[in-house]
Amino acid sequence: MTAGRVAVNGVVTTQMGAKVDPDTDIVTVDGRTVTLSERPAYVALNKPAGYITTMSDPRGRHTVAELVPVGKYPGLFPVGRLDRDTTGLLLFTTDGELGFSLLHPRFHVRKTYDVRVDGELDERHAEQLRAGVMLDDGMTAPAEVLLTRSGETSEAEITIREGRKRQVRRMFSAVGHPVIALHRVRFGPIGLGDLEPGAWRVLTDEEVEALKRAGGGA
Repeated sequence: MTAGRVAVNGVVTTQMGAKVDPDTDIVTVDGRTVTLSERPAYVALNKPAGYITTMSDPRGRHTVAELVPVGKYPGLFPVGRLDRDTTGLLLFTTDGELGFSLLHPRFHVRKTYDVRVDGELDERHAEQLRAGVMLDDGMTAPAEVLLTRSGETSEAEITIREGRKRQVRRMFSAVGHPVIALHRVRFGPIGLGDLEPGAWRVLTDEEVEALKRAGGGA
């Protein structure tokens, strides 16, 4: 969801491809200034549980800003969000235009999660998720679902192309299997790989170009 997150010179914008002058315009994402005149930074984090996806918190809770190199890359901000208890791949950048496009519904960037749920998940439930399920904010788009273990607790891999709040958790609850653990392993063309929990790395030039293509860039 992008509404209200990006502003140019204090004015909120939702226009795709809005043009800015890096020498004079001030761009903010979630209230934080994005530096445009320097080479943008692109970082992947393996987010542990217990951290909220924001760069500051007035209530003093642990935030992802504690885990990434904000001193080295001023203006770094998260691309989308993971719930406090959700772990795995979280991307950061100082590139406001790319961050905005990756979250825009127009491009349907794929996000893949490993999920562990309560109860015996079977193909009937998987087919419901693949077809789309009704949530309180409408029907979800079809998902890709692969069952990996079924039993007293079950495990699956799910890929979605939307970004609604707590969407994966709500989808599994809708088919009667509340989520016990949720871990994101891929965002578009970027995989988590063997990055340790709490660790970060800078994306390669090839990964950045792939991300730009996923966000509608050339």
